[in-house]
Amino acid sequence: MAGGKSGGKPGAGGRGGKAAGGKGSGARGLTTRVKTARRRKTSSTRWLKRQLNDPYVAAAQRDGYRSRAAYKLSELDDRFGFLRPGATVVDLGAAPGGWSQVASQRVGPRGLVLAVDIAEIDPLPEISVLQGDVFLPETEAAIVAATGGPVDVVLSDMAPAATGHRATDHLRIIGLVEAALDLARAILKPGGCFIAKVWQGGTEGELLAEIKRDFTTVRHAKPKASRADSAEIYLVAQGYRPAGHD
Repeated sequence: MAGGKSGGKPGAGGRGGKAAGGKGSGARGLTTRVKTARRRKTSSTRWLKRQLNDPYVAAAQRDGYRSRAAYKLSELDDRFGFLRPGATVVDLGAAPGGWSQVASQRVGPRGLVLAVDIAEIDPLPEISVLQGDVFLPETEAAIVAATGGPVDVVLSDMAPAATGHRATDHLRIIGLVEAALDLARAILKPGGCFIAKVWQGGTEGELLAEIKRDFTTVRHAKPKASRADSAEIYLVAQGYRPAGHD
């Protein structure tokens, strides 16, 4: 699946778990400085410094998540309550697996989580993994076969590789949202939920109108775990209404 999550995390913590970057003993947090190596680009140094000083990266390592993005999904579910015990969840663009870990914890042993990505995903306990491209029809068929029927939630944290050209990047993420939405329409149960990463202004106009037609409630949210300088926000569409079931 194009553009999985980046970062590095393993898995723990359920609803209401520890918040990243919480208060400690009262001591001021220390900032790690990173020297620019002779062969390291300045941009790489900035990225490394940000990673080393990011409380969510530290929390992910502590809590066993495969990436800091796990806390974004935790926050969204705490607010909107779409990951219910026993639910079937499809996580698109799942690599390296942090969202799938959170989903698995929250749907519990009676639920099912299928992690899908165009890249290979290392095995995850209690989580089914499928390597496939969301733009190919055979991926949809494989998802249906793996889940055994309609699902309760479709998650998409897919994002394109940034080009730095705003208009191009906007078109690319819209294409991913449209592909995820098409797949959600094909596999969601009536009343199901669709969550997708977009960029600010990314679901305006015709696409947003389509989503509002297909779901009873549509909202946008930016979790605290999203970096302040990131343009990402998340679309939360609940109450799926398949055509002919209004």
